[in-house]
Amino acid sequence: MGTKIDKILGVARQHCEDVIKPNVDQWNKDAKWPRTASTIAGAEGLLGLYAPEEWGGQGLPLGEGIRVYEELGKGDGAYAFTLSMHNICAFAACGFGTEAFKNAWAKDLTSGHKLANFALTEPQSGSDATNMYTRAQINDDGTWTINGAKAWVSLAGEADVYFTVVKTTDAPGHKDMAMIAIPADAKGVSFGEAYDTASYEFLPLAEMYFDNVVVSEDNIILPVGEGLQGALMAIDIARVSIASGCCGLMEAALDTALAYAQSRKMFDGKNLDLDGIQWMLGDVSTNLEASRLLYRAAANALGTPEGPVMAAHAKRFVPDAALAAANTCTQVLGGSGLLKQYGMDRLSRLAQMLRIVDGTTEISRVVIGRSLQKRAKGLPVMAVPKGYGEK
Repeated sequence: MGTKIDKILGVARQHCEDVIKPNVDQWNKDAKWPRTASTIAGAEGLLGLYAPEEWGGQGLPLGEGIRVYEELGKGDGAYAFTLSMHNICAFAACGFGTEAFKNAWAKDLTSGHKLANFALTEPQSGSDATNMYTRAQINDDGTWTINGAKAWVSLAGEADVYFTVVKTTDAPGHKDMAMIAIPADAKGVSFGEAYDTASYEFLPLAEMYFDNVVVSEDNIILPVGEGLQGALMAIDIARVSIASGCCGLMEAALDTALAYAQSRKMFDGKNLDLDGIQWMLGDVSTNLEASRLLYRAAANALGTPEGPVMAAHAKRFVPDAALAAANTCTQVLGGSGLLKQYGMDRLSRLAQMLRIVDGTTEISRVVIGRSLQKRAKGLPVMAVPKGYGEK
């Protein structure tokens, strides 16, 4: 008898072997979201990881549930990323949604019958979320009328509801920001042409437009004044989830390189007998172990004062390590690493994508740098010898 997380990790591992690995190449060829796969994931309990059991979820703490994406990431990082975003939305729905919204949506989200995603970024604003132009006007009858546009929306045209961050005035700053769930079939919602991406063609990414979209007040997830704070918490969870998925990607790259190196004959032996190959893959292995420790520590810190900077550390280090691992393992395969049949090009491109989404590596450095400034203020003033910095 294992713990609940052990059972869920086993389910995720089997989902990777049975659903993702045999089909991901075809998904990319079809360039269409594999709805059957995500429906299976929902039936297996992978789409309500943090949601309470009363709403059909698993009730796992973030520190445990986030480990699922490491298992899914062994099959495909973009698929793991998308399911992680849905889980964040399901968590928000059950934790902050109105009773009317939960009754209408919660169990459909945790079961995978319906999909959700998050909409924050706009064509002209990415990391600077307060510089958004999407506006919600609060009407006399309590409904909200939304106008504007979002960019880089995952599951664009595929999800059933989008948890959208809006501003309610033209005033600068974030005190007027809120989050509202906008159904995909609401009148006035439309999507642009899907972005042309590489190695994750099955994930629809596009702009989303709102033209006088009217939404019930029942769909308010976070009221005015709490939208940015909630969005930042969602991003922190997403950053750690991405780090988790990147560990799965690193393991996939390492296992491919190991399998190849132990089979490839060279200089009266096998590639894996060569010190140079062992050292290259040894560094990948060390970075993988360090990455696991870092993202799991960050996951356990979510919701505490240390959570944002720990998430930034994980997002800064782990995707970089994943990209380096994919490149190193490609090198171990030599010319064969360039062949699609080994999948190394897909892993490299996925790692690059995961370095960027939900805050680039550089933005993580900004978060870490600010935390160091705060730390420095608590230290005693150090005397600097005269003449230093003087002309």
